[in-house]
Amino acid sequence: MTMKNLYNVSKDGYYGDFGGAFIPEMLYANIDHLQKVYLEISQESNFVAEFEALLKDYVGRPSPLYRSVKLSEKYGAEIYLKREDLNHTGAHKINNTIGQILLARRIGKKRIIAETGAGQHGVATATVCALMDLECIIYMGEVDIARQAPNVARMRMLGAEVRPATSGSRTLKDATNEAIRDWINNAESTHYIIGSAIGPHPYPDMVTRFQSVISQEIKAQLFEKTGDEFPDYVVACVGGGSNAAGAFYHFLDHSDTKLILAEAAGEGIDSGRSAATSILGSQGIIHGCKTLLMQTNDGQIIEPHSVSAGLDYPGIGPMHAHLINSGRAKVYPATDEEAIQAMLYLSREEGIIPALETAHALAILEKMSFQKSDVVVLCLSGRGDKDLNTIMKYLN
Repeated sequence: MTMKNLYNVSKDGYYGDFGGAFIPEMLYANIDHLQKVYLEISQESNFVAEFEALLKDYVGRPSPLYRSVKLSEKYGAEIYLKREDLNHTGAHKINNTIGQILLARRIGKKRIIAETGAGQHGVATATVCALMDLECIIYMGEVDIARQAPNVARMRMLGAEVRPATSGSRTLKDATNEAIRDWINNAESTHYIIGSAIGPHPYPDMVTRFQSVISQEIKAQLFEKTGDEFPDYVVACVGGGSNAAGAFYHFLDHSDTKLILAEAAGEGIDSGRSAATSILGSQGIIHGCKTLLMQTNDGQIIEPHSVSAGLDYPGIGPMHAHLINSGRAKVYPATDEEAIQAMLYLSREEGIIPALETAHALAILEKMSFQKSDVVVLCLSGRGDKDLNTIMKYLN
């Protein structure tokens, strides 16, 4: 069943009650200009041609849609993995950074900044900046710099400057804070490539549109394999939620496709060390948008925890907040332990090492019930070599 545009962004930048642009005055000109031009520029024929050519010849798209034999047998359904881990740089993040770097070039910005948690967005940003010969500064929490050392090395090898965030929990939230401070101080020269479907409008919609190549390909690939372009389920992990936004985009208004989100429960929902925003959060404002976030009664951010740096965030993208709030998407939590076990299972049974972020999506398959005829597509958002230090500590 097809519905009419109930879940896409409004002209004012809202998804239901969530979204908007809550920004300092110094950023108003930048954001206002982006809001006015991003759709027009990104739909120009020359832009589309260059974007699609880079996705094909530089990134290696389309990424495969692989039927997992072991997962299909284990869960009694037809389970396909959308292999974003096979993209150049090892994750879905490159789709968005290519789109935004082309946009930045067209609006005359020569200095690029970004935030990163797991490091995949940082690597993707450093990669496209090297390709386009632009200055690149990546903000990353000190904790994440330590646990994601391979990606930090890649960023530096690509010519990026990696600046540590030393406040708060020294993770993704704090890296984002530092990036926004930089942006305020250098608004005229700088474009901020936000990596998640979060931030002030138009960022959530812009990131989602650049990532929507994922669901566009899923439809075509699934039709080729099954004769039906609509799966019964699409499953993805969510923090800020760019991989989920891209995997869901072309199914948002097709109610027969169930949208499933996997959230990081950390050491347990009630442990005090969790990032299960949809369960523990309430409506508030973070990093320029109104969404669900973990906060105290007086509005102070509660520090999140997840073994996966990319999900170690106290909020969730506004589109996902709306999907959850409206009942269009269902959320299942997965703990650190469950994610690690799911990561090890796929590695040992299928020879695919997934990122710890993706492993949360794999973990929640245990909590779902399927019919044998169900077609399930899981967005394998990134590869897990960046997480080997974390896993080796666990195994030892």
